[in-house]
Amino acid sequence: MTDLLADELVLTSRIMPASNATFVGHIGDVTVVYKPVAGERPLWDFPDGNLARRETAAYVVSEAFGWNIVPRTWLREGPMGVGMVQLWQDVDPGQNAVDLVPADAMREGWHHVLDGLDARDQPVSLIHEDSPALRRMAVFDIVVNNADRKGGHVLETLDGHRYGIDHGLTFHAEHKLRTVLWGWIDAELDADELAGVRRVHTALDGDLGTVLADLLTGQELSALNARCDRLIKRGSFPAPSGDMPAVPWPPF
Repeated sequence: MTDLLADELVLTSRIMPASNATFVGHIGDVTVVYKPVAGERPLWDFPDGNLARRETAAYVVSEAFGWNIVPRTWLREGPMGVGMVQLWQDVDPGQNAVDLVPADAMREGWHHVLDGLDARDQPVSLIHEDSPALRRMAVFDIVVNNADRKGGHVLETLDGHRYGIDHGLTFHAEHKLRTVLWGWIDAELDADELAGVRRVHTALDGDLGTVLADLLTGQELSALNARCDRLIKRGSFPAPSGDMPAVPWPPF
């Protein structure tokens, strides 16, 4: 039986391009993604931690939600030192939960986010599907303060599930929510979404808070708790505002 924490991690390829060193490998017969701390580019706004710990913290919070948004992620030693290891997910190339389309080709039932120009100066629109899975991911992003939710960070599987990946830029103490998932501005959270936020909020006083204390700073934990509290009291998806400055990403 494969021991994901102790068995040898063998690298097979490197994902190019990537902002930080990212490899694909296997532990026994299990395919994984490996991001060593040694391959991270230092960030001025993260003086107290590394991206690998934030990726791991995002998985821990995802588990507290109970929505299976982030693939299983953990810290361990690898060929280039300690790093983040995450289960590889096979995606369906025929699905795009977030898409760029010609400005006059809006899809029925999809949400429009913004308009812009493509590389040939042709009008295009950024859109995303309206699905429970993507709504839950949008709620998750608000809670973890995700500053980097691109369309490419949404993985679409054959069974319709949506995974979120690349959560190194999360858990800022300051408001830095940047996401393409703006389709539900001011929409009320449904009962399942609100219950998920409450689960996380409650768990922060227990085991979840204990685990995150080894991955985040005290200030970041306090900010996470405050975001949960604010979202529960609001009861709806926020809009960019003076209290929560945020813009769709990437900007056009």
